[in-house]
Amino acid sequence: MPPSSIALKISAEDARRFVRRAVLLDTPAPDVATALAHHGYIQIDPINVCGRMHDLILRNRVAGYREGDLHQFIHSPARPGFEHYFPHAGILVAFPAEAWPYLSPLIARRRLRRGAAYRRKLSPKHEALAQRILAEIAARGPLTSDDIEHEGRSRTGWGSPGRLVKNLLEVMFVHGRVLITGRRNFRRVYDLPERVLPAALLATPGKSTAETARWTALLRLRQRRLASLKRGEFPLVDDLVQPVVITGVKTPPLFILKSDLPLLELSTLSTQPSTAAQPPLLLAPLDPLVYDRRITSALWGFDYTWEVYTPPHKRQRGYYALPVLAGHEIVGHVDPKADRPARRLRVMARSVRRGHKIAPAIDELARWLGLRR
Repeated sequence: MPPSSIALKISAEDARRFVRRAVLLDTPAPDVATALAHHGYIQIDPINVCGRMHDLILRNRVAGYREGDLHQFIHSPARPGFEHYFPHAGILVAFPAEAWPYLSPLIARRRLRRGAAYRRKLSPKHEALAQRILAEIAARGPLTSDDIEHEGRSRTGWGSPGRLVKNLLEVMFVHGRVLITGRRNFRRVYDLPERVLPAALLATPGKSTAETARWTALLRLRQRRLASLKRGEFPLVDDLVQPVVITGVKTPPLFILKSDLPLLELSTLSTQPSTAAQPPLLLAPLDPLVYDRRITSALWGFDYTWEVYTPPHKRQRGYYALPVLAGHEIVGHVDPKADRPARRLRVMARSVRRGHKIAPAIDELARWLGLRR
């Protein structure tokens, strides 16, 4: 292979084969731990239309995966992972435990900031309430916001009205003063950090700003396996990444991990079996394969937007449309909805390229949800 400063030229078809293989869609991981270590993090979302985002992401990547397995794993007694926000973004994700030293300095600095919705220093009034909340958790054990009585109201970071206790617990979570220890009907259950993470992990010295910047840049590559880098990130990771150019496809500069080069070589061998024979997959709306809209449009020819926050009259595909991956092509979408009381999975809309049978994929999703179609 040429040195990393020289970009490798590959065809669009080989790039698509590589991405599919590199994001674990060809050969699922044996367990959640392996998938989480491979991708670096898994994005968490509470919306449950036909399964929650993180579960939909992992069901195609972990053999025998069931709803809720991610949280059961990270909140198990050994605490192999935890929930927190991706650096410099309001995205809640599941991290493996080894991410903590990179995040802890960022979390500590948030307590001193001013002006941001959640990343701010508390006022004296709110600090007094925070101390009361911490005392209640210390005395009573893990609590949800509903377990703490207080009539105060405030606005959330989104600007909507809500309970002050709930919003303040979110701020305290962002500050690292409490951590999520589990879920109760998917509501966050908070506890003191020393009762959530192992003492040895909490005592691990935080990484430097440069180390965290390098780690954050690599996370994007670990998550998507073919990705662009922000300005100034390439010098931080040039020893670990390989630039690639996809012939005939206009994209920003793209990179893969050097450790993935054997997978790229495998994808370019004509003797490898075609992925076209593999059954179609229904991808999560924020699946790593389609997360970057620019790359998804340029490489896969699929202009996709997750429309859950799009006004109904402006939606093109549906509230929770799942892209359909068939072989090394994205051939359409399905918008399913779980009718739990009736124990049925209903298809609200679909649009799939002619010649592709997706009924087995829909039936498989229904079975995974414990429903009929």
